[in-house]
Amino acid sequence: MNQSRKSSTAFPSRLSMLAVACQLTCLSVSSAYAQTTESTEPVSSAQVTITGKKVGMGLMVQENAPKARSTVTAEELAKQRPTGNAYEALELLPAVNSFNHDATGLFGGGLTLRGFNSDQIGATINGVPVNDSGNFAVYPQEFVDQENTCTQFVTQGSTDVDSPQVGATGGNFGITTCDPSKEQRTRIRQTVGGLNLSKTYVRYDTGMLSDGRSRLFISGSHAQADKWKGEGGAKRDHVDFGFRTDFDRFNSISGTVLYNRAINQNISSFNLADLKKNGYYYDYATKFVGHVAPTPGKAGSDVNSAFGDAYYQLTKNPFENVIASVTGKMRIGENTDIKVIPYYWYGYGTGGNQQKLQTESAFLNKVTGKNTAGVDLNGDGDTLDKVIVANSSVTRTNRPGVTASVTHTLNNHQLLAGFWFERASHEQFGTMVSVDNSGNAADIWLKDGRINRPDGTPYQSRDQKTISTGYQFFAQDTISLMDDKLSINFGVRAPTMKRDFTSYASEAAPIGYNIEKSYSELLPQLGARYQIDNNNQVFASLAKNMKAPPNFVYERLPLVNGVAVLPIDVKAETAYNLDLGYRLQSDKLTAQATAYLVDFRDRQATAYDPVSNTSNLNNVGKVKTQGFELELGNTPVNGWSFYGSLGYAKSEIKDNLVVSKTVTQPTAGKQVPLTPEWKAGLSAQYETAVWYARLKAKYTGTQQATMVNDEEIPDYTLVGFDAGYQFANTSWFKKPTLRLSISNLFNQEYRNSNSQSKVSAASGVFYYMGAPRLASVTLSVDF
Repeated sequence: MNQSRKSSTAFPSRLSMLAVACQLTCLSVSSAYAQTTESTEPVSSAQVTITGKKVGMGLMVQENAPKARSTVTAEELAKQRPTGNAYEALELLPAVNSFNHDATGLFGGGLTLRGFNSDQIGATINGVPVNDSGNFAVYPQEFVDQENTCTQFVTQGSTDVDSPQVGATGGNFGITTCDPSKEQRTRIRQTVGGLNLSKTYVRYDTGMLSDGRSRLFISGSHAQADKWKGEGGAKRDHVDFGFRTDFDRFNSISGTVLYNRAINQNISSFNLADLKKNGYYYDYATKFVGHVAPTPGKAGSDVNSAFGDAYYQLTKNPFENVIASVTGKMRIGENTDIKVIPYYWYGYGTGGNQQKLQTESAFLNKVTGKNTAGVDLNGDGDTLDKVIVANSSVTRTNRPGVTASVTHTLNNHQLLAGFWFERASHEQFGTMVSVDNSGNAADIWLKDGRINRPDGTPYQSRDQKTISTGYQFFAQDTISLMDDKLSINFGVRAPTMKRDFTSYASEAAPIGYNIEKSYSELLPQLGARYQIDNNNQVFASLAKNMKAPPNFVYERLPLVNGVAVLPIDVKAETAYNLDLGYRLQSDKLTAQATAYLVDFRDRQATAYDPVSNTSNLNNVGKVKTQGFELELGNTPVNGWSFYGSLGYAKSEIKDNLVVSKTVTQPTAGKQVPLTPEWKAGLSAQYETAVWYARLKAKYTGTQQATMVNDEEIPDYTLVGFDAGYQFANTSWFKKPTLRLSISNLFNQEYRNSNSQSKVSAASGVFYYMGAPRLASVTLSVDF
C-alpha cells in the first residue's frame, strides 16, 4: 500500500521556479508583441476559435469595482472537467485556498479565503444566499451544472452592500448562470474517464419565442464516479431550468430552478497515526461484520467497528435540494430602477457515518425523561442486546426570502437602497432504521421503516428546530467626480439574525427546551476608485463584516431552574477589511495588485475542555491578517496566453483561547490554521483556430493544522493539463468539440485538514488525502 510522500522542497526554490516561469512568460509575451500582429490569413468557415480572445483565458476580466474582486468566466469553466464544482473553478486565484475530496468534484471539498473558512464567506447563486442557514456551511457540489455557469466572482474583503448575508466576515463569492440562448439549439456533452467517471449532459434552448422577447432553457445531467480509494462512489442527477423575458432594455423578468439529487459515499479522513499505520489509500471497511445470532434471554452484542472501519455501505450521504428564484427589473422613472428577487430554497438529506451500535434498553422514556425504555431490535424476545443500525444527522430546510432594491441617479450620485428578508425553518433530527445481514440500511434516506420507541414515537439521536429570521436594510451612494475619473461610494448594511431554537425531547437531550437569541450589527463601507488614465487605476476600500454564531451553539444546553443557559455567550464575529490596490487594464495586459489588512474580532472556534469532557464554541478574540495578492493576464498573442497569480498572507491570533475557568490554550502569536503564507498559480496556453493546449500549476504553501500550531500540513504543487479540438461543422452537427482533462499530472500525494477550528493535535486532527491523477475526455456537440 502506498505511503504518503511528504514534500521536502522549501518554498524559496519553488518561488524561484515560478519566478523563472513568469520571466519566460514576460519574454514570450514581449517577443510576441514585438512580432507582427495577428495573422490576417483567412480562416475556413468551418473553423471557429474555441476559447476566444479573452484576458487571461477566462481567469480574469477587467474589473472596475472600488475593491478587490476577481472573476472567472465561462471560457475557463469550459476547459475544466464538467463534473467540477465551484471551489475548483476558483483554485488559481491568489486569495483562494481550495481543495476537493476527489478529482471529479462530485464529493465536495474545502475553501479558505484570506484565512476565512467557507462558513465565514457569503455564497450566492443568482443573488440567492446558499450558505447553510444553521451553520453557514457551503456544499459546492450541489449548486448548478458547470455547463450552465457563466461567471464566478470573488470579493476578497468587502462583502457587497446588497449581499443577503448574516454569516460573511470574509467577503463573498457568487455564481451567475447563463441566460437562455437567443438561438434555438440542443447541446449534448458526454464525459468519460478513469474511476468509471461518466457524465451525460443535455440542454435545450428554445431561442426567441413567437412574442419576440421571451426565451427558455432546460437541461438535465447524470454523473457518477467511483471513489479513488476504497469501495463506493457518487451519483448525481441534476436539472436546471431558466427563462428570460425582455420587455425593453430597462424592464425584464428572468428566473431559474436548480434541482439536485445526489447519493455520495464518504471519503474517509484520518489522523496522522492512522495514516502512518494503514497507508495513503486506507478507507472504510469493504466487508460487513454482520449481526450476531440472536439468543433469547441472553445479552449479545454485534461487533461494531471503529469509526474508520465502518462498513462503506453505511457511509452514504444522500441529499436533495431545490433553489428557485425570479429576478424582476423595472424602470419607474427616467432615472429610477427597481429590482426584486424572491427565492425559495429547499433541502433534505443526511450527513456523517450511518453505522451505529444501539443498546436495546437505551430508548427514551418520555414519562421519566430517561433513556431506560426497551425495544427488541433483533427479534429474540428480549431487550438485552446491542445491535448495529443505521442512524445519522438528518436535515430538512425550507427557506423562502426576498431581496428588493431601488437605484436612483441624481446628478453625479447613484443612490442604492433596499432590504432583504428571509425566514428559514431548519429541522435537524436523527432517526434510525434497521440494517440487514448484508449491511444494507432499510432506507438510506432514513425516512421509511424508522425504528420507534415503545410509545410509538421515532428514536431520535437529536431532535431540534431552528427558525432563523434574517433581515437587512442597506444603502449606498456612489459619487462620480472629475468626469468619472474618481468614483467614491459610501455604504452601510444593517443585518439582523434572530435565532429561535427548540430542542425537543430526544435520546441525546431527554428534556426539551427553547432559547431565543438575536444578533445585529451596523456595517459601514467606504470605497474609492481613481482612473489615472485609460489603462491605469487605483482603488481602496474599507468595510466591516459580520457573522452570527451558528445554531449548534444552542445544542444540549444545561438547564437552570428549567431554563436553558449558554455556558459561554458567544458574540457575533466581526471583521474590518482594508484593501489598497492598483489595476493595469490595457489592450494587451491586465494586472491587479492588492495589499490588504484584516482586523478580525470575536472569532469563533470549537474548543475541547478536558475537565468537563465537553466541546463548546468559544471566542478566540482578535486575529489579524495582512498580505498582498497579484494577478496578471494577457490577451492572446500569436496563440499564446498566460495567467499568473501570487498571494502572501501573514496571519496572527492575538489572544490566548480561554476554554473554561481552569483551562487556557496558548494560541496568542500563532498562525491561523489553513492559511498558507504563500500561494501561487500559473496557467499557460497555446491556441489556434481549432485547437488549444493548456498547462496549469498551483502551489500551496505550508499550513498550520491547529490553532496552537503543533501540527503542520506540508506544502504541495499540483499540475494539470487541458486540451481541446473543434472539428468542422457538418449539416447535422455544430461545434463538435473534443476536450481532454488531466488533473494532478505528476500524481502528487498531499493532504488537507477537514477542520479549521481544531485547537491542538490532542483534539484530533483528521485529514483528507489528495486524489491521484485522473484523466477524462468530453465530447460536445450542438444541433
